[in-house]
Amino acid sequence: MRIRVLNEDETRALIDPAAAIRECRAAYASLGRGDVEQPDVITIRVREHHGDVHAKGGYIHGTRHFSIKVATGFADNPKRDLPANSGAVWVFDAETGVLKLMILDNGFLTELRTGAAGAIAADLLARPEVDTVGIIGAGVQARYQLEALLQVRTPRRVLVWSRDQARARAFAVEARDRWALSAEAASSPVEAVRSSDLVITCTSSSTPIVMADWVRPGTHITAMGADMPHKQELDPALLARATVVPDRLSQCLTQGEIHHAVAAGLFRADQAHAELGAICAGLAPGRTRDDEITIADQTGVGVLDAAMANYIATRIDDRPAGRWLDA
Repeated sequence: MRIRVLNEDETRALIDPAAAIRECRAAYASLGRGDVEQPDVITIRVREHHGDVHAKGGYIHGTRHFSIKVATGFADNPKRDLPANSGAVWVFDAETGVLKLMILDNGFLTELRTGAAGAIAADLLARPEVDTVGIIGAGVQARYQLEALLQVRTPRRVLVWSRDQARARAFAVEARDRWALSAEAASSPVEAVRSSDLVITCTSSSTPIVMADWVRPGTHITAMGADMPHKQELDPALLARATVVPDRLSQCLTQGEIHHAVAAGLFRADQAHAELGAICAGLAPGRTRDDEITIADQTGVGVLDAAMANYIATRIDDRPAGRWLDA
């Protein structure tokens, strides 16, 4: 038995943001219709080294592969000249169960599909015309979020806030140079939120950053950071005045912003809107009013990883990419 191995550069050459959005949108629709196998997430905290680990798997019925992905985030790694985020994907043949491919991408596919998920949420829930985007966080994922968002909306202006203002300023310069946007660092999160039609939160915060009374009617918020039970970016009171769309409700009740709002007694599970997959599948509406505040509670579902893995594995069938290992 032979197993193909791809590294990060080889993986990057096989997929771009447009393809990622297309594949993830179809995966969400399959999830909404129930045409998937979606196990619960395995999470591990490595507290003494400030590390988080996620293991996510999934299978979309009718596709050629299923996958298991491990992603890690270790906050102290930059001090060691290592990336904060890493990971790998194992891809199996759906007919035989045989391991077909190992994608050693250093977490690239996770970053790409997370950006795609944010863009899909914005496309379904934000108003069609978006003038200003506020981004809370200036790390790697902030860049993936903005790049993917530009596939579905054409904002004029970007405001970015980070606890590290030097990183926020650097991101603003990059956004101006790379995407020809009017971009600047906000002096505070309240400035970024109050000035924006669409807000993206992509931090590792464990306390709320976005307060309820900062958010204007009609704003859409894509909340990406609360992907473990201890993480939180939004004031629970904000969910009480918004249309809240989970990516997977059962998952958002144990981690994510819904989890915290329920614990605070300000939100009930039955107040959640339909899941994002149901909206993608046309089984439920997205935004229904211009003045509606919408929130996408994004905790990351394994079928998106499965879709990305299936796409990569199918594309390399007739290509020489990667190297082979004998099992």
